[in-house]
Amino acid sequence: MDSKSVEFASLLASRLCHDLLSPIGALNNGIELLADEHDPEMRERCMELLAESAKTSATKLKFFRLAFGAAGGFDDEIDSREAKTAIEGLVGTQGRVELDWMVEQPSMSKAKIKILLNLALIAADALVRGGALLVGAEGGEIVVRAEGERIVLDPELKTALLGKTDADALTPRAAAAWLVHVLVRDGGGEVQVSEPEDNVLLFGVTFAD
Repeated sequence: MDSKSVEFASLLASRLCHDLLSPIGALNNGIELLADEHDPEMRERCMELLAESAKTSATKLKFFRLAFGAAGGFDDEIDSREAKTAIEGLVGTQGRVELDWMVEQPSMSKAKIKILLNLALIAADALVRGGALLVGAEGGEIVVRAEGERIVLDPELKTALLGKTDADALTPRAAAAWLVHVLVRDGGGEVQVSEPEDNVLLFGVTFAD
């Protein structure tokens, strides 16, 4: 593994840690409160908050394991339902995004699953006030569509998706977008990103096959 690969892995790890910091911090705070709380009603409330934080942490870990990691072992194909479950868990923890799943293929390559998941992550983050997230795939095409009252796509992410970022200037925030670019490029495909107009943001990936 060369130094560039190590640096990029570090960026992904930083992004993962950033997203897990809040729910795990809430777990720690909840445990401290529980230790000092003697009122039965308040203790019950603390337990509910702990359960919620634990569920959020586990859900995000499952998502990032599939989106960033080596989930699926050595198999070339991954069950598409795993990706759907991962995205449902991710947007479910936010409680403000509705998922419209339009993937009929029973399985997809690891690379395409990662592309789909990371585009969904970026699109969900862009839905500042919530909305609808459509995820579709057919043949050599992947489409992720975000629709909501307010959509904000960081220019840094768009630049990384299109491969116009200097790899040495990458930040943890843009790591998922750069991963999409690399996977699409290595697969001989192309990424298209629309401007977030009329409350709609569209990501499209097309492969030659």
